[in-house]
Amino acid sequence: MDLQRLDGPRLTARSGKTRQLVIILHGYGADGADLISLGRQWQQLLPDAEFVAPNAPQFCQNPPMGYQWFPLKVTERGVESTPQERWQGAVDTAPVVEAFIEAELQRTGLQPSDLALVGFSQGAMMALHTGLRGSKTPASIVSFSGMLLGVDQLDSLSAKPPVFLAHGSLDDIVPFAAMGLTKAALESVQINVTPYVEQGMAHGIDGEATWLAGEFLAKNFSF
Repeated sequence: MDLQRLDGPRLTARSGKTRQLVIILHGYGADGADLISLGRQWQQLLPDAEFVAPNAPQFCQNPPMGYQWFPLKVTERGVESTPQERWQGAVDTAPVVEAFIEAELQRTGLQPSDLALVGFSQGAMMALHTGLRGSKTPASIVSFSGMLLGVDQLDSLSAKPPVFLAHGSLDDIVPFAAMGLTKAALESVQINVTPYVEQGMAHGIDGEATWLAGEFLAKNFSF
């Protein structure tokens, strides 16, 4: 995996002065262009934030196209990767994501307290993994339709930033039950969790979740 390939669409700070950085990690089989629109919707709430949505470091192994943060076993029956395989995939990819975070902080001259991590699906798994187990503690983490990997390895958590969890009640890709398991695991180690159930939503992000997540990011940045 090559750090040089971790790049993607960017939005400069609306105010012209970058005081915060929001890194957005896309889902499996997508790319950064898939989620940079979140930044456009949050610019009103976060006028001093720069947004970047890097492409994952690996080409996706399964159709239709795009990138993956780590491999998944996908069959006609759905995703069949085991929890251990997903955990190992995140562990293997985390150094690349952490190196990107470090490079972006150095580029902008910002501190980890000026950083937020956002992810969708597999990208949310990576946002939670690197934000809670990495060397840089972000101001907050937003997980859309994701889950905490390694819920039985909570002793490896190195940071406790506030976390926003949004999940569709009808999600059949990352099951809705994953939200409850993640929430319980995080709260068991005194991490502040803000949950939001996207009623009637499948595997996606609705408008209300987007707005609430933006408010959550703004509240948890140090101005």
